[in-house]
Amino acid sequence: MKTGKVFLVGAGPGDVRLITVKGMEAIKQAEVILYDRLANPKLLEFAPEACERIYCGKLPDRHILRQENINDLLVEKALEGKVVVRLKGGDPGVFGRVGEEAAALARFQIPFEIVPGVSSGIAAPLYAGIPVTHREYAESFAVVTAHDKSKDGKPILDWEGLARGVDTIAFYMGVGNLPFICENLIEHGKAPDTPVILIQWGTFSRQKTLEGTLADISVKVAEAKFCNPAIILVGNVISLREKISWFEKMPLYGRQIVLARSGEGPSELAKELIEQGADVIEFPKWKKMKLPVDPKLLAEVSNFKKILFTTPESAIEFFTALVEYGIDSRKIQADFFGGSVKTLKALKERGFLSQLVKDMPETGRLLIVGDDRLLESQLEYTFHYGTFDSWITSKKELDQQFFPILQRMLEEAEVNTMIFPCKASVEPFFAGLHELGIVGKTFLEGKQVVCMGKETAGALEAAGLNVSGTPSTATREAMVEYLKTNSVSR
Repeated sequence: MKTGKVFLVGAGPGDVRLITVKGMEAIKQAEVILYDRLANPKLLEFAPEACERIYCGKLPDRHILRQENINDLLVEKALEGKVVVRLKGGDPGVFGRVGEEAAALARFQIPFEIVPGVSSGIAAPLYAGIPVTHREYAESFAVVTAHDKSKDGKPILDWEGLARGVDTIAFYMGVGNLPFICENLIEHGKAPDTPVILIQWGTFSRQKTLEGTLADISVKVAEAKFCNPAIILVGNVISLREKISWFEKMPLYGRQIVLARSGEGPSELAKELIEQGADVIEFPKWKKMKLPVDPKLLAEVSNFKKILFTTPESAIEFFTALVEYGIDSRKIQADFFGGSVKTLKALKERGFLSQLVKDMPETGRLLIVGDDRLLESQLEYTFHYGTFDSWITSKKELDQQFFPILQRMLEEAEVNTMIFPCKASVEPFFAGLHELGIVGKTFLEGKQVVCMGKETAGALEAAGLNVSGTPSTATREAMVEYLKTNSVSR
């Protein structure tokens, strides 16, 4: 059997847009992904559907997989001939133990590549408005682990070299040792009034900061119950933050949103919300199963006078099936109609002009094309259009392998906003929560619940749930504007 290949990839500090192009390319071809706690799980959605996803990160109270087990797994999966991605938070070469993993692969002559990532020690300060170097404040910079292989849990470091020789110091995962760090820096020459900032969940919208000095930051951290994951930054360059802080001024900074998902891919709305500074968890995750085409329907397809496509995906799947079965689309005499503007756009991209369903004439033999939700709407369609034939292109179901990942994301986030983009997203959302053992009504308590459209709001209210409001129109732009002007407590 041919040996596979391993990509040791830095996922960046949290914001999914900080993944490198090469890192994303590796994820998109992965057959197996081993990922850490600090690698944003949203990146896993870009992997192929059949990709095996293995969580091997470490939580504060337990170890999921020991490093030796991770090394063995990388070797095992590669020897099975698979493309393996080891996805690590930040940069794999900065306290990521990538050297140990690469050495294990080299022992078995397994080909591998190391893909650098944006390091948390640089990115988190920048998202807090602090460059780690500046010609007027800091000409040197050091990254220091504050917990790895430490005696009695205390880091063994060249304290005098750090205190006297380095302008800006970034300590990784050192909140528990903060008093010890401050004491030693002061003892070895750092001024007690040297600025210190802690940056928790850097580059996420849930990013929090706490400022002080070497003399008082430990007390402030204890009072605020500040905890990891956090970068501790020490140095006079922190004073720049007041002038150039930018991320916390984003319109939707602090918004931690769950977006009910009705489709199987990342939505344009989610992308827009993230670009405005929000964290977005799309829930639940779907997978699509292609369904066989009825041969009788294929034989009759040129006899229909009207074809209604319920979704953009159904239009794409329809024409893909025609090609697969060797049917010339030019033989179709029907007029095309779409259930939405997006569907019309999908048809236009295929070279076909179409109209919205509201403009469809009453006469003429009708074919309705859609996924399995078409069956659920059969009575509604019959009421509106009378007799018709249906072509069910695919079946969508909840993707169970993502449930543990999504559950961890929901536990770590402090969700304050819930968005239902359409009526079809309501029932699957609560079904997904039920699979996780979460009561939907309880989950929504204390959150701003926003619906796109009155029908969506009506579906929630019919279920006895409170709706905070709806945007002026059912568009992405209106949703973003609504969230900007209707604040939520942070």
